[in-house]
Amino acid sequence: MIFAHPRMLWLLLVTLPLLTWFLWWAWRKKQTLIAQFVQSRLLAHLTVGVSRTIQKLRLALLVAAVVCLFLTLAQPQWGFDWEETKQRGRDIIVGIDTSRSMLAQDLAPNRLARAKLAALDLMRLARYDRLGLVAFAGTAFLQCPLTLDDEAFRQSVNTLEVGIIPQGGTALAEAIQAVLSTFKDEGDNHKVLVLFTDGEDHEPGTLEAVEKAAQAGLRIFTIGVGTPNGELLPQRDEKGATSFVKDDQGNPVKSRLNETLLRQIATTGGGFYLPLSGAKTMDILYERGLAPLPTSEGSTKLTKRFLDRFQWPLALAILLLLAEMFLPDRRRVAAKEPSAVAAGRDLQKALAIIALALLPLSSLASSAKALRRYEAGDYQAAQQEYQRLLGQNPTDARLHYNAGTAAYQAKQFEQAVTNFSTALSSPGETDLLERSYYNLGNTLYRIGDEEPDPTKKMAGWEQAIKQYESALKLNAQDADARFNHDLVQKKLEELKKQQQQSQQQEQKQDEQKKDDQKDQDQKQSQQEQKQDQSKDQPQSDQDQKQQDKQEQKPSPQDSQSQNQQQQQQQQQQQDKEQQKAESPGQQEEKEQPEKPQEKPSAQPGDKSEEEADKNARAAALGQMTPQQARQLLDAQKNDEKALIFLPQEKRASRNRIFRDW
Repeated sequence: MIFAHPRMLWLLLVTLPLLTWFLWWAWRKKQTLIAQFVQSRLLAHLTVGVSRTIQKLRLALLVAAVVCLFLTLAQPQWGFDWEETKQRGRDIIVGIDTSRSMLAQDLAPNRLARAKLAALDLMRLARYDRLGLVAFAGTAFLQCPLTLDDEAFRQSVNTLEVGIIPQGGTALAEAIQAVLSTFKDEGDNHKVLVLFTDGEDHEPGTLEAVEKAAQAGLRIFTIGVGTPNGELLPQRDEKGATSFVKDDQGNPVKSRLNETLLRQIATTGGGFYLPLSGAKTMDILYERGLAPLPTSEGSTKLTKRFLDRFQWPLALAILLLLAEMFLPDRRRVAAKEPSAVAAGRDLQKALAIIALALLPLSSLASSAKALRRYEAGDYQAAQQEYQRLLGQNPTDARLHYNAGTAAYQAKQFEQAVTNFSTALSSPGETDLLERSYYNLGNTLYRIGDEEPDPTKKMAGWEQAIKQYESALKLNAQDADARFNHDLVQKKLEELKKQQQQSQQQEQKQDEQKKDDQKDQDQKQSQQEQKQDQSKDQPQSDQDQKQQDKQEQKPSPQDSQSQNQQQQQQQQQQQDKEQQKAESPGQQEEKEQPEKPQEKPSAQPGDKSEEEADKNARAAALGQMTPQQARQLLDAQKNDEKALIFLPQEKRASRNRIFRDW
């Protein structure tokens, strides 16, 4: 349980002793004055039946009522609902250096730990701004996109450590370019970069990147992490021994804060520079740098809306005051019957008034009990409790609405339809009717969605659309009803299209089956006709086939002439293609006379004759001989050139010494 105004509790601690002392002082003062004006022998007769215990009890009831009133003013709250709220804010990306130089311990415990704590302090101050996180070393990476979720940003910051970026060194230009690419897809909101670094920059082009970012509307604030005197960079080996980071010459590296570069970056980027020292650095940054910047409206955030429970202490205070009012000072005197009867009647009246006062509170308690069960997720029990209350008051439209909502959450859609329909038929407020139409539309949509029959599903969705339209008639500004109406309308149209397509497919399948049946019937009839013909003339068909085969067989001379003609045509076509593919230089070379090639003499045991026969056969078939293939491969090898790709951006820094800190 929390209190919306806890200062009222402190006021209660001051007021309660003063009130107790005042009542005690008034009691004593009253007794003193009575003793002064009334004689002691008459005082006993005048105060017959007066009970001091009852008088003290009345004072105690009064004090308790005051305490309850102060608790009511403190506004106790327990339980909450998630609520989407629109707010005005900025887009802020936090860039944190994760290079090895951030291990320096000139800021305890080290530079990176202090930068992470400062980023979380900035998150606490920028409650209505979207925050993102970029980690950078030798390159940059978007660790957390712009978000309103504080827990997601906190987890992203806590996971930062040295080595999370594989490429060592420090490249401020890479970080600025990564931030620009992140803001490229965002809207026109004001863009801010808060850079946590020691200023050691091992890559060129930082100020050029800052100028480009400033032209794009990015404002840069730099936070210097470290000291100008610097500190050696510790490191641990695999055995756990501590040593220091060394450069290429074997000298220990001492990292220093480069305030000059950070001031230049901040000035060029339209911001200012602050060293990370003390506990108020982020407060100064936000008050002087970020808070004056313009904000944009439109971002949404889920916030907790705590439920007020001040009704309980207020009701208790009213009961205590009623009890103090009707509690008599005198005890019942049995000596006199009329006075006893009168006292009894007074007590009966008091009890009747108290019972009448408690009657609405009992129903309120039952409704609150059902609400607590609903908020706890026990929808079945909440629905049963609302049904029990409906048995006592069946004409209450709100109870029907609440019962329908609980039944909807419990997946009892038929019961929900009954409750919502009853709530619509009962007299109620416009807001209640609009909500009933909206929830009834949701319930009918769910019922239709669970129907396997497409016809029943479409009927249920059409009814849901009508309920949404009724809700929009009562409140045309209801965005949820408008969205659900359009969504169900779209799904209904898609379902109708699917039904039409399925019907068309069925018709096509039926037509296809009919066509196939016709084809089969025609083929069967043709086969029967052929069989009849073959039975009548078997010998003549065979003779005809033999004659056809003889006519198709060519003579040897005709086949040789056809092969020669085909080879000549292929050779001419290859010559034309080779001439087209050759460059002008190659054509000039071919115009010169070729040098004669010496053929190796045939020796005993060689297979030159067989190879010659193979080459002749290949040439006759228009194929390339093995010797020609080797010559072609050798010519291509001479034309080959090694291509080594070097990125244009890295050629300038090829001879630069790499620094991994």
